Amino acid sequence: MKFLTAFLLLCTCAVFPQKPEFAFPLIPAGLTENANAVVRLNKLDIEIPSKSTVVIKTYRAVTVLNEKGLSALNANETRNVRSIGAVVYDAYGVEIKKLRRKDFKETSVSQGSLISDNKMVYLDYTPVKYPFTMVYESETSDSNTAFLPQWFPIDEPFCSVEKSIVTVNYPSDLGFKYKNYNFAPNQLVETKSANSLTLSVENLTATKAEQYSPSFSQLVPYTLFGLEKFKLEGVEGDAASWQSFGKWMHDNLLVGTDALSDETKSTIRTLVGAEKDPIAKARIVYQYMQSKTRYVSIQLGIGGWKPMLAKDVDRLGYGDCKALTNYTKALLDAVGVQSHYAVIYGDEQKRSLNPDFVSMQGNHVILAIPNNNAYTWLECTSQTAPFGFQANFTDDRMALLIKPEGGELVRTTVYDSKKNAQQSEGRYAIDADGVTSGTVRIKSHGTQFDYKQSLTRLSQTDLDLHYKNYFSNVNNLKVKKATITNDRDVVEFVEDIIIEAERYASVDQNRIIFPVNLFNQQRSVPQRYRTRTNPVEISRGYFDYDDIIIDLPAGYKIEAKPDNALITEKFGEYKTEYELISENQVRYKRYLEIKEGQFDTKDYESFRKFRENIARNDNAKMVLVKI
Repeated sequence: MKFLTAFLLLCTCAVFPQKPEFAFPLIPAGLTENANAVVRLNKLDIEIPSKSTVVIKTYRAVTVLNEKGLSALNANETRNVRSIGAVVYDAYGVEIKKLRRKDFKETSVSQGSLISDNKMVYLDYTPVKYPFTMVYESETSDSNTAFLPQWFPIDEPFCSVEKSIVTVNYPSDLGFKYKNYNFAPNQLVETKSANSLTLSVENLTATKAEQYSPSFSQLVPYTLFGLEKFKLEGVEGDAASWQSFGKWMHDNLLVGTDALSDETKSTIRTLVGAEKDPIAKARIVYQYMQSKTRYVSIQLGIGGWKPMLAKDVDRLGYGDCKALTNYTKALLDAVGVQSHYAVIYGDEQKRSLNPDFVSMQGNHVILAIPNNNAYTWLECTSQTAPFGFQANFTDDRMALLIKPEGGELVRTTVYDSKKNAQQSEGRYAIDADGVTSGTVRIKSHGTQFDYKQSLTRLSQTDLDLHYKNYFSNVNNLKVKKATITNDRDVVEFVEDIIIEAERYASVDQNRIIFPVNLFNQQRSVPQRYRTRTNPVEISRGYFDYDDIIIDLPAGYKIEAKPDNALITEKFGEYKTEYELISENQVRYKRYLEIKEGQFDTKDYESFRKFRENIARNDNAKMVLVKI
């Protein structure tokens, strides 16, 4: 009956321009489950007539089911636009609006950049009613063939795909290559000829965004395309291997950019003085660079890939990641310390360069200094980062070292759970009226150090608000004093906090009841899913150790206290100990280690219960009775 109604409605609309094949009722039922939008048809045609030209034609029809699905339209371009437009249809495929080039807006790709010639042409469309379908078409061109489009049939969560197809036509002498990732068996249809490739998929259900999931690119199928022989802003490139690609980058993007004035060389050599140790020298150079420069993004021409001259950074006092890294390398060269420019993906979510697909990758540049059999890594865009510190932005991922002899892939620093430590030592007292007052010193290292660094930029008022949120388990909290110390030399963040709270403990006739864990309660529990679909990933482990003395009020004794706890799972370990020091004093120790790793989908409920048990024990209460 539903399909008959849809058919009749389509018939009554036959006199209007329409796309009946995109009518909402014709979507297969399974594709609307967990979906905010459905890609009805996505066609991507990539034409590569020569090493210096790529033409991309896009046809994308998307049925948007609700407001959250608007992002799936993807009606935008960053390459040179030859033509662009869109047509909007109602739920039954009847045309309701036509959008032309004048309806699209234009903006800089890099908001906040000092210099940029990268533009985005995009459509900002507000629908009148849901569901609706938009058919978007564009044709773009580019003289840079270093970056070919990637094909993500599913390009965001909660979006399903009825059909997606990509075709690439290429000359035989450029070394065209491609690699497929994460496709299920028999899911991908491939058609090849001497100079053409077509890939297609159908009926891909929506991927849910779930807590503690791997990155999106690990969950969905996609394909990378590339050329072994390409052009970048008129410069010919070689991506046959990481070694040859790295040599091309060194010879074409770095050589000739590292010259410094004699005055600057003399200054940095004077600062280093008689120091002989390369790492000690590098520390002095790094501090000098941080004090002299600031980060500014530059995206102009080949400046998106080639660093500005070191002497210009020295003169102007600013640069982007490429420029500041290259400048630091030049300073190190001046004092005889070897270092390597390194291309990487910089992001809190770990993402490595694909080692088995040589191409222009990465979005960031850092510096690597050989240190025995390892490397010391420098983040050159920060004025506050400690020397050699990488946690949470460039840690534990593959980077490409650019050396004179060629490229080399290496892994950056791995911070295991014990390095990501927080140690709390404190003392608090409970009085007969339920008032608590206490002090705690919190020392943080590794990733936990990085999370705390931003506190140095807060005003005292905002710092007080931070601690009221941090100690959200304590009602009526007053932060009497908070002192923070950011020791970048030893990479340790120290917080000294004095607090007070009325009615922290419940007083009922002759009894006082209060949660023992005052300073470090973990109350959040992962979300429960009726059906979990994604694997479990803990991207970074950590370790907490708390040692707290509790002073009990005179005239009371302990009637009940929590038992010592030990919870051991593959995800980590939790342990608490309660020691009676005297009649009016208890020592509380707590150990929590969360281990980094990927786990099977079926392990999620065990992980959730593990965290639930931690939260329950962290809220365990002690009962005092009046003597």
